[in-house]
Amino acid sequence: MASPSPTPLTLEGTCKLLPEPVPSDALFRRLAAEYAALADAYGPRNVLVLKRHPAGLEPLAEALAGVDATDGSPRSPRVESLPEHASKTLEEYDPTLDRLEYEERIELISLVIDGASREVPAYLERAAEHESFARDVGQLLLEATRQQLRLEDVADDDPHDCLAFLYAMNDRFHREIDSRGYVERADVIPRAVDLLESNADGLRDRVGDSIDAVLAVEFEEYRRLDRRYLAALSADADLVCVGERHASVERTCVEPARIDARVGDGLEVTSLERSRTPQQPPHAPIARYLATGEPPDASADRSRSPATESPPAGHAYRIRTRTARQQLRAVATEIQALRDRYGWSYDEFAVAVPRIERVPETRKRLREAGLPTATIGTPSLAEDPVVNECYAFVTLQCARERDGDRIDAVAADADARTRERGRTRARHSEDELEPAEIALDRLRARVEDFSPALLEACAGSSVVRSLERRIRRTDLKGRIARDESWVDAREQYESVRRVLEIARFVEETDLVGPDWQGLRRMLRRTIQYDAPYVHAVETQPPTGGVTVCAVDDCKYDSREAIFLLDLTDDNYPGEQFLTQLFPTAWLREMDCYPAVTDPDPDTIAKTFATAGTAVGDPFETYHAQRSRRRLALAARAARSRLYCCSYERGSGSLQRTYDESRYLQGIDATPGLELRDVDADTAAAIHGEANALEALLDQPRGELERILREASTGGEADLGATEALFEEIALVLEEGDIDPELAEAVRSQFEFAAGEVVRDD
Repeated sequence: MASPSPTPLTLEGTCKLLPEPVPSDALFRRLAAEYAALADAYGPRNVLVLKRHPAGLEPLAEALAGVDATDGSPRSPRVESLPEHASKTLEEYDPTLDRLEYEERIELISLVIDGASREVPAYLERAAEHESFARDVGQLLLEATRQQLRLEDVADDDPHDCLAFLYAMNDRFHREIDSRGYVERADVIPRAVDLLESNADGLRDRVGDSIDAVLAVEFEEYRRLDRRYLAALSADADLVCVGERHASVERTCVEPARIDARVGDGLEVTSLERSRTPQQPPHAPIARYLATGEPPDASADRSRSPATESPPAGHAYRIRTRTARQQLRAVATEIQALRDRYGWSYDEFAVAVPRIERVPETRKRLREAGLPTATIGTPSLAEDPVVNECYAFVTLQCARERDGDRIDAVAADADARTRERGRTRARHSEDELEPAEIALDRLRARVEDFSPALLEACAGSSVVRSLERRIRRTDLKGRIARDESWVDAREQYESVRRVLEIARFVEETDLVGPDWQGLRRMLRRTIQYDAPYVHAVETQPPTGGVTVCAVDDCKYDSREAIFLLDLTDDNYPGEQFLTQLFPTAWLREMDCYPAVTDPDPDTIAKTFATAGTAVGDPFETYHAQRSRRRLALAARAARSRLYCCSYERGSGSLQRTYDESRYLQGIDATPGLELRDVDADTAAAIHGEANALEALLDQPRGELERILREASTGGEADLGATEALFEEIALVLEEGDIDPELAEAVRSQFEFAAGEVVRDD
């Protein structure tokens, strides 16, 4: 990693901060006004608009392009994200540098750790057995790299032995990639900062030649190194920064305090007036309350009393269901109802989940409910059938290289097992089979008329060409196009591309052998360590559909209706912050961890207006306030309607608990704010075959719960209607032409309802 510059430049210019997060149209109007002034003064091509986050570049560019020049001619704004611009700066300095791809990084850092001369701390050896270990370590090291934290930088602070070991491995990893001519993506900004501040080979002069003014957007999220990059870039240019107070989520994870306390004396900070427009959505006061803690205006409060029926100052909608699945069914029903009522297209809806890992499952459930979804990304490689098919092919090629006759024997054994299953329906678990047998079974299940002869026909001296030949001969892309929906097809095509990229890297690197064994090793490690959607996620493809995204992505988006899922206290604020790698008690003591771990009450109060004075555990309080802010930013992304969705949790038999987020409870308790309940009964509007099956399976338990509710309140339940329903279901099970597994599933619901089987939703 490059050494930090001894003489960082200071920010000089103006900083204009909005008093609170505002809807995107209001924010775009403000940015357009600032851009128009700079473009008129310096010319559009001499004004660089620098956005902190890559998401949302296109709508920002469109908003700025819509501002006509003083002579009536259209604008053509230069809009780039800060990481993208820093990458181009690095390429300007050294065009030969290669960016290390995600899969390559996994392999190289694993080799560095395997070859470590330092003794591995006992805790890390035990933690390595957990599935998420590699991903958690990877995220920690990425963040240390982004902040330019090296072991020598923290040595005087007596770091925890686990952190010291990991930082030492990270330093060694970067020395290794430096020697190979690579640069890690997380290291792009730190390297570019050093080069610009030192003006290496006149780089700052060359990059700044065409820049007379810089408009820095989302300034509240600019971190320490981001601000140093901006200062060096705008050293000879007019700098205008625009940000929002109470809106930083990413920066406050690693850096406490509000942004104006971090900019230094060279940047003149001004606060913009709050804009009051009659077009504000009904949930705007709720978004403001979540972000700032401010209740609705006093004038609005005084206008309401128990004797009046005046509407609340702000309201959103609430969906409550018994289970997480029912939550998604209710969301799907409400989306269909809103489309019928307002004529909105599917791409005017977004469904936001607490974590990116929840995206694939949520998207799947919505599609089963009959909704097209737009989100396209790269799911976990382990969950992709195409990747498993390719890995099985590579595994068999490895076995064939070792013993070609063995493959024929394995195929004969597989044929015998197939005949046995035909007679006895016996099943063999994968634990009973060797890798070659598992691989052969997977290929036969995926490829019609597969035979070991195909392995020999596709084999060659190049693993890349062999894979490409196998893809053509088995018509893999054609099968994807025929058998998968367009969303799954796009993602599986991307997975094919990733596998081929890994194969090309294997042939070019000296990290592993350029053969089947080397490819299998690298594929296995990548599949093992890969996480869902670690790569770019596209939420607005040309065909449209409902966007499914992590709640943090809503900050850079705007839709007519936003559905916030899983609003339970387990998620907002949640219990585990920053990482699963270390216990929370350890994190509180890790001053060298690359995030805020030991804030004091005064720091919390100066960072979050919503914290108040009653502070419990400082660590948990600090990051709980960040969680509240995530909800606020997602709420402001809804242009017309905001939905807060939650569900109960099973606790055994028919007993269930409801653990709604404390932030929703705060909204409920605030005068002038209201959460209007939406009828979550989807029986009248069932979309899709999967939803129809869900409704059928829910009936036994639902009926018995209805009877118990009546009995608990002293009411009278109509058992005749229940008996008639159960008799009808029994008749269908007995005489109807339905799948035996479905019939068994329905019967199991009666067992669940009777408490014979406990289900934990």
